[in-house]
This record gives sequence, structure tokens and C-alpha cells, in this order.
Amino acid sequence: MIAINQYLESITIDEIEKDPYPLYARLRKEAPVAYVPALQCWLVTRWDDVQTVTKSADLFTANSPGSPVSIAFGDPAIIQCDGQEHSNLRNGIAPHYLPAKVKAYIDELVAPIAEDAINAFAGQVNVDLMSAYFEPISVQCLAKTFGLKNVDTETLRSWFHGLAMGAINFGADPERARLCEETIADINLALDPIFTRIRQEHDHTPLSHMLRSGMPEEQIRSREEIMPSVLVTLLGGMQEPGHAAATTLFALLNERQFFTAVKQNEDEYLPAAISEGLRWMAPIGTQVRTAVTAVELGGVTIPAGATVSAVLSSACHDESKYTDPARFDLYRQQGGHAAFGFGHHFCAGRWFAQAQIELALSILITRFPDMRLEDPAGVEFFGWEFRAPQTLQVNLGLKSI
Repeated sequence: MIAINQYLESITIDEIEKDPYPLYARLRKEAPVAYVPALQCWLVTRWDDVQTVTKSADLFTANSPGSPVSIAFGDPAIIQCDGQEHSNLRNGIAPHYLPAKVKAYIDELVAPIAEDAINAFAGQVNVDLMSAYFEPISVQCLAKTFGLKNVDTETLRSWFHGLAMGAINFGADPERARLCEETIADINLALDPIFTRIRQEHDHTPLSHMLRSGMPEEQIRSREEIMPSVLVTLLGGMQEPGHAAATTLFALLNERQFFTAVKQNEDEYLPAAISEGLRWMAPIGTQVRTAVTAVELGGVTIPAGATVSAVLSSACHDESKYTDPARFDLYRQQGGHAAFGFGHHFCAGRWFAQAQIELALSILITRFPDMRLEDPAGVEFFGWEFRAPQTLQVNLGLKSI
């Protein structure tokens, strides 16, 4: 085995995107805080250290101008600012996605979208549930609640795939940058009439609230000020629930006894399956920070101004917290996960995401209790910043429509 410093120098972005977990496992063991040249940032990989980075704003600021999100989307983005600025932007979004609010509307929101998706593949036996079911539900649920009610599913899917190219562009790939820029231009064009309307009349959607939250009465923010946060919300809100649901279903179908247990006792085991799926393969991999000053952590010194990725997906596999962390285990006793982040920047839409995932899976399992993976070995996961199956080919079984 090559020395850890040589190993870090040799790692490529392609390797990390194909499967980051071997890297994380070695880093947790040998170099829990380490600079990775290919990513141009420091990776923090152990549970306790990840919490330190994400909860210590005096040491690690969310303001990270060198991060791919800031470069691609601009500033201030809700995930990359602190203090009152962050509170004002977050307060424009968060109230609509609090537990009581979500509980009041989630059934009526998700069920029709799920049924429309199922009807669209009526008569088919083999279906890619990622593109035909999970992503359509995820993008439409976010769009309808956020204030974008008349954007079609394929446009929304193209938006989050295009935005992701910018958010994961740690290697400054010009093609990824171009795809993201073109996507942002398309989004801005589509939002023109919406912003014209909501600037004149508050419609109480999160998008409209973002213009007004924390502002003096009769004053509103500029569109330019909230657009970075709009783009972050579109990306995360459209990506995380659908990809987490697909990952969870793959894990259940890949170990049939778990799928059977969920069918037999959905109330107990479906929430457990979702929590374990989020831990096992976190759909969003990091929270990015910048070191305010030189900081000693994990036996090394992170220099002032360095970009630091607190790797949530690695924290979810920390051997000091979880037994056999690389395995999906429906009956896991160690609770909790890091998939929604920590600190003031924990995911504002976590309750919305969890409720959406649960309903999407419940509806699908009820309709197709005999579904099975078409080729388990052929399901390929991709990404380290955003990780999910590329496709999820499923045979719907005896009860296909």
C-alpha cells in the first residue's frame, strides 16, 4: 500500500466520483483531516471532526468564495453565508417546510404527482424508476411548493442536472461550467414573469418570502440578491428526496428480506429504511466551509483561508459510531445520521424531504409489492458531492399496470 501522502496526490476526481467510500475509509483511519489536490480542498471525514467544522462558525465560516457553489451560483447563497444575512434568507424558505406545515399539505401534494407518474408508465413491465418516478416526484414537489407551478417535469429535471454540474465542479472543468451557465440562463428566462408578478403582489410562496424576509415594510430585496439561494434551493430540493428514495428502494430490493419486512410492517420499518438509506448512501455529501484562521484539527493544521469540506457521507460511515457501516441494515441499532447536515445550516427542507420520500415509497410498494431489481449488479452509483443510482431498472412484477 502506498503512503498516505502519495495516495492523496494520486487520487483523481473520476475515481472519487465513481466511488468515494474507499477513500473515506482510508482517510478516517490514516488522515482524518487531509488536503486532496484534485479537489483543491481539505476533507474532514470523521463524525466528531465534521461536527466541529459545521458547528464552529468562529473557526469555519460558511462564506466560501472559492467553493464551486459560489463560483457557479454567485453570492450570497443561503448555504454560504452566516449571521443575520443567513437568517433572513433561511426565514424566507424554512417556515413552509416545518413539520406541522408539511403534515398539512404533503399527502395532497405527493399522491397526485405519484399517480401521474405511475399512469405514464402504465402497461410497462420494466421501468427505470429514477427517471420515470422518483425524479419527477422530487422536482414537481419542490417546484409546486416553492412557487414554480407551471414548469414541466423534464425542464425541471434538466435544471437540477445542469445546476449540479456547477456545484460539483471542484476541478474547474470548463464543460461543466458551460452546462451550468446555460442552465442558469434558462432558469432566469423562465423566472422572468414570476418575479415580475411576485414583486408586485406577495403570493406567500417561499420564493416571494425570500424577497421580503427581514426587510422593512414595503421594501423588497433585489432579484440578484436572492438568485444564488434560489439556485441552491432548486438544486438541493429537487435532488435530495428523489435520489434518497431511489437509493433506499435499491437497498431494500437488493436484500429481499428487508423489502418483505417493510411490506409486512410499513409503519415501523419504512421510516427506519429511509433513515438507514440516508445514512448508507447520503445523497448530498458535504457542507463546505472556509477556515477563518489557522486551525488544528485531526492532528494537522488547516491554513487560514483554506476551503474545507466536512464530508457528511463519510461521517455516516464512521466506524466509531456505526458497526459495519458499509452495509445497509434495516435493523441497525445505532440511530441518527449526518445526511441533512449539522449546525445552523442543517437542511431546512429535511422534514419535507422525509415525508415526500416516505409517501413516494409507500405508494409504489403498495401498487407493486412484487417488484424486483432487473439486474442488481448493473445498478451504478455515481458522485461524491451528489450520489445516487444513475438508473434504477425494476421489473414491476405481477401487479404491473
